[in-house]
Amino acid sequence: MLNRRHVRIKVLQILFAYYSDEKPNAAAYEKMLFESIDRFRELYVSFILLLGEMQGLAIEKIEAGMNKKLPTKEDLHPNTKFVTNSLLRIIANSKKLDKASKEIHIRWKDNKDLLKAMFKMLTETDDYKEYMDSKKRGFEHDKEYLLRFFRRHLVNDESMHEFLEDQGIFWNDDLDLCASMVLRTLKQINENDEDVEFLPLWKDPEDENDYCKKLFRQTLALGEENQKVIAQNTPNWEADRIAIMDMIILKMAFAEAQTFDSIPVKVTMNEYIELSKYYSTPKSATFINGVLDTLIPKMIHEGKIKKIGRGLLEE
Repeated sequence: MLNRRHVRIKVLQILFAYYSDEKPNAAAYEKMLFESIDRFRELYVSFILLLGEMQGLAIEKIEAGMNKKLPTKEDLHPNTKFVTNSLLRIIANSKKLDKASKEIHIRWKDNKDLLKAMFKMLTETDDYKEYMDSKKRGFEHDKEYLLRFFRRHLVNDESMHEFLEDQGIFWNDDLDLCASMVLRTLKQINENDEDVEFLPLWKDPEDENDYCKKLFRQTLALGEENQKVIAQNTPNWEADRIAIMDMIILKMAFAEAQTFDSIPVKVTMNEYIELSKYYSTPKSATFINGVLDTLIPKMIHEGKIKKIGRGLLEE
C-alpha cells in the first residue's frame, strides 16, 4: 500500500510541474495529483495481469506447434508445466482481476510485440529453464518460481519500462513499491483460493487522502511566506539562485511541519532530506539540512510550528 514517503514523492512531482508552469491552475494540478495515485493502482493491477498474458502466449506457442504441417515430436508433446502452473490458473480465472482489467488504461493486448519480446526473454532465462526441466510439482513449487519470474525478470524488463514511460511520466517512481505489492498479493494466495484478493491502496483511506490533499494545498498556501523566510535566512543565496527542486522540498517541509500537529518534527526533517538525495542535486541534502536546522527551531520558538503530544517538537 502507499506509504507517506510515496505520497510526498507524488506531491513533490506535481508541485514541480506546477511551479514550472507559466500559468498554473492549482485545481487542475490537484486533480492531476489524485489521478497519479489512481494510476498507481492501475499499474499494480496491470502487473498481475501481465503474468496472465505470459501464460496466454505460452498457450499460443503450444497451439501453433501442434498446428504445424510437419510438427516435431516436441510440438506434439509439449512441456505444459508453465501453462498449468497452479498459481497462474488462479490468476487467469480471477473474476476480480477480470473486472479490474476493464477499468484501467494499460492494455497489454494492444502491445503484442512487447509481450512477445518479454515472453521470449523470460523463456531464455536460467530460472525458466530450471523450472521447466524440474520434475517437482505442487502449488508451493509453482508459486516460488512464478514469484521468481516476476521479481527477477518481468518487472526489470527495460522495454516494459520504456512502454510505461510513454504511458505516464511518474510511473518509474512507482515501480518498486508496486512490484512489492504484487509480490505480497501473490504470496498470500493459497492453493484452495478461487480468486485474487487485492491489497488496499491506503492503510486508512480517509486519513491518507486528507494528508495528501492538505500537503499539496498548504505547500501552495504557505509557499510565498515560507520562501521569504528561506530567502532571509540564506544570506549567501538569493531565492532565485536556489534550485527550484530544493525550494519546493523546503516549502513542503515547512508546510508539513506547520500543518500536521501529530507528525514529529524530526520525522519531517529526515523525510525531506532523504527526498533531496534522490530528486535534487548532489549538494542539496547538505543545503536543505542546514536550512531546516536553522529555521525549524526559530519557527518553533515563534509559535509557527505547534505539535500535540510529547516529543513531537524534538529535532
